[in-house]
Amino acid sequence: MLKFLNDKMPSEPSIIQFDRVSCEIGGNRVLEDLSFEIVIGETLVLLGESGCGKTTTLKLINRLIEPTAGVILVKGRKTTDWDPIALRRRIGYVLQDGGLFPHFTVRENVGLTLKLADRDPGEINKRVDVMLSLVRLDAARFADRYPHELSGGQRQRVGVARALAADPELVLLDEPFGALDVITRNGLQKEFAALVREMKKTAVFVTHDLHEALLLGDRIALMERGRLIFIGSPGEFLTADAPLARAYLETIST
Repeated sequence: MLKFLNDKMPSEPSIIQFDRVSCEIGGNRVLEDLSFEIVIGETLVLLGESGCGKTTTLKLINRLIEPTAGVILVKGRKTTDWDPIALRRRIGYVLQDGGLFPHFTVRENVGLTLKLADRDPGEINKRVDVMLSLVRLDAARFADRYPHELSGGQRQRVGVARALAADPELVLLDEPFGALDVITRNGLQKEFAALVREMKKTAVFVTHDLHEALLLGDRIALMERGRLIFIGSPGEFLTADAPLARAYLETIST
């Protein structure tokens, strides 16, 4: 039986706002008229099939791409008014397989954002050790290893540690556990959920996996062909009338 980590949206101010946002890439409309908010401290899961616009939505938040129409606010400020580098340094980003630099050690990968912020080397090393401990990697064993010397689950842990090292308010995760085996993935999902709660982070999590969405999301935003067709708590998703929501639910009832 599925247990939801949180079936209510926190009563907090919004950190991200999408207001009638559309986006065209290469002449193709990939997002159409998106409007929603993400409040401080919640995990919003963007759920949908490949090509529905989930990753595009994620990239709009940290200004990797620009909207064609509409406005996106981060902390009350338009993304187009932010300096892109300053904005991205306030946001953690986790990709599949961690997105690690292969020629950097684990310590160098985790400490990269701190080094870019000109933090003291001694402070960086202490922070790296703390972050590795939080993701259940022993610094004495793993800090001097390179990504190719790690398992998939270990690389993903390093990616999460790097994303959180500079203590960002917001973390974006693009199908971070999608390439892992089922046992490793289930373990990391639970560890990630506990870590986000412990560190009181706001997270936007992209997945096409309904089990993952129901487990991790305070709210689920279901997307289809560039449109938002449902947004609500996991409990509300289970009773949603949207045809795509019902189709998703059939995948876990068979």
